[in-house]
Amino acid sequence: MALVSLLDVHLGFGGPAVLDGVNFNIEAGDRIGLVGRNGAGKSTLMRVVANDIAIDAGQVAKAGDLRMFWLRQEVPEGLAGTVRSIVEGDEGSFEEHHDWERFERVESLIEAMGLPPETLFSELSAGMKRRVMLARGLAGDPNLLLLDEPTNHLDLASIEWLENFILGWSGALLFVTHDRAFLQKLAVRIAEVDRGRIISWSCNHATFLERKAALLEAEESRQALFDKKMALEEAWIRKGVKARRTRNMGRVAALLKMRRDRALRRNETGQAKIEISEAIRSGTKVVTADNAGFKRGDRWIIQGLSTIIERGDKIGIIGPNGAGKTTLLRLLLGELTACEGVIKPGTNLQIAYFDQLRAQLDENKTVQDAVAEGRDTVTVNGRQRHVMSYLQDFLFDPTRARTPIRALSGGERNRLLLARLFTKPANVLVLDEPTNDLDAETLELLESLIVEFEGTVLLVSHDRAFLDNVATGLLIFEGEGKVTEYTGGYQDWQLEVARKAALPAPAKKGPAAPAAPMHSALPPAKARKLSFKEQKELDELPAKVGALETEQSQLVESIADPKFYTQTSHAQQVTHNRLAELEKTIAELYKRWEALEG
Repeated sequence: MALVSLLDVHLGFGGPAVLDGVNFNIEAGDRIGLVGRNGAGKSTLMRVVANDIAIDAGQVAKAGDLRMFWLRQEVPEGLAGTVRSIVEGDEGSFEEHHDWERFERVESLIEAMGLPPETLFSELSAGMKRRVMLARGLAGDPNLLLLDEPTNHLDLASIEWLENFILGWSGALLFVTHDRAFLQKLAVRIAEVDRGRIISWSCNHATFLERKAALLEAEESRQALFDKKMALEEAWIRKGVKARRTRNMGRVAALLKMRRDRALRRNETGQAKIEISEAIRSGTKVVTADNAGFKRGDRWIIQGLSTIIERGDKIGIIGPNGAGKTTLLRLLLGELTACEGVIKPGTNLQIAYFDQLRAQLDENKTVQDAVAEGRDTVTVNGRQRHVMSYLQDFLFDPTRARTPIRALSGGERNRLLLARLFTKPANVLVLDEPTNDLDAETLELLESLIVEFEGTVLLVSHDRAFLDNVATGLLIFEGEGKVTEYTGGYQDWQLEVARKAALPAPAKKGPAAPAAPMHSALPPAKARKLSFKEQKELDELPAKVGALETEQSQLVESIADPKFYTQTSHAQQVTHNRLAELEKTIAELYKRWEALEG
């Protein structure tokens, strides 16, 4: 029996049904990525599975051994106590219930997840709080995890840790994420919420996108034929044919049914249509930093920064939470003064700033007023447009445009902020975590706009796919105030880190710095002599890893070949499963290699 089964489920909120006769199963061991446009009903479906909302009709059946945990987007308010007490939960003492298995789980989770057990929960960052909440849920030994935007507020090291943890976890997973790299790595099944329906695809996200495009093309062809036939029938009946004749009554009835079917058709949600108001060109040099530094108290946030950002550069800024990414932005923009060295801004700079915390939005204003400030029109690239027409480009219909901001979803708030931002002429865009909560289509459009934008972009993001697609260079926080410049996007940086790690260590020097500076540093282990067995294992690891990586490359090449998709879905799934298994095994071997080398 499935862990959870939705049988002919209906649910609506006054408009078109959000779930319209949905049938959906979650099986043991499933890793399901839940996708769909903002507002399509992803969070609603998750709430139905979690028993957080009542359905209008249908049935939700659950297995008797179901143990479910739901990690919401928002951290619950009012939680107090130490990290350990939060992870332990409200189950009472272990001694009282003799629940020593739970005790062992709590201890191992705290250690494995790098949690500070005696730190007060209220003192943690948003990302660390979500990690604690995940540990709290896992302490109950669930066999189904529901994760709603689990990567929000997590830095890259935390996201990679979460990926590796889930790959090694045996339970079922249903998750919603805007992070396409996270989705591609984890999902072995895609469930798409689209116009009240749920369609399951037994494949990874990249394959889903290909199959979805083909499905939409076929749907458009069917609808075009339907509309053409209906137009001919409408023309026939308007010609005054004596429809009451018996031989014509069937044709009239068929036309009436076509009219009903056409009225009930729910077309795919349109694409957002975004354009940026570009200002006059800035000077060639936008920002020049020469050995610049900034500190708070005795702690250097940034030290020894030297870089030149030129017109047209698209610079991504990466670092752990709390490293100082926003401080670096403010320093480059001249909002903060360097404590040492020089930061010199260029000429003719007109800056538009996307605020991660959305502090620019007045919760009591309507969407329309937030963009047009009480006027009926906005000016975009020198052209006046009615505000309602402009907001429709950002997928706000007239009713939603009159809605107070406090009633908007996270994705709608981000779209609103983009709508407001892009009315302002700018030659420098500053985007602080712009991708949170945006659906895939809007993300792709934003990417293309940034690439085509002739001005300069400063971008803080943990979205690896977004960075790969738009960044021409990166500024990476590598610890102790050091910010290093790299050319290209996220994958380019990772390749450069791997290349440096493969170089022989300089003679007569101490141990090299960690190759992957994004990961949290661990205390240095005391050196010890390897046993004969351990030394033999270490000697064999390079060949073992090399063989697995060769197989991994061959599988990736086979999946990229169009002939791969002529196989049965089962054969394709076997390949994808093997690839996921290889990724997990290789990661474990590298971890073991690192441990043996000490």
